[in-house]
Amino acid sequence: MNMKSKTLIIGIASFKTYRARTLAIARGEYKPGKDDPKIWFSSIESLAQVLSTKNQMLLEIIATEHPASITELSRLAGREKSNLSRTLKTMEKYGLVELNQGEGREIVPHAPYGYFKVECDVFSSVKVS
Repeated sequence: MNMKSKTLIIGIASFKTYRARTLAIARGEYKPGKDDPKIWFSSIESLAQVLSTKNQMLLEIIATEHPASITELSRLAGREKSNLSRTLKTMEKYGLVELNQGEGREIVPHAPYGYFKVECDVFSSVKVS
């Protein structure tokens, strides 16, 4: 593992379980640990859509080529800029990509994580200590 690459821990749990966990945190009944997931998906399928093979390749291009704009990324990835912009906004929503203001009106994509760990709550029960 490249020590410079950060790891993002992703959780998969039903909406009901995630909501119960969030409410337990808000009530002070549960304190998330540093190794708890930082982002959540409601299913493996929804995670697979966002982290598809095509999107993983996109993350690799961002991390290795450091494109200076979405236009440059579009050229490097061979993807239409309009579709790419939608994909990047979705990935940004989950924290998988950062979109920063560059020079002028350019948006510069950045991939902050090189690794993902996935935790799946197969029993959909929240564990509150």
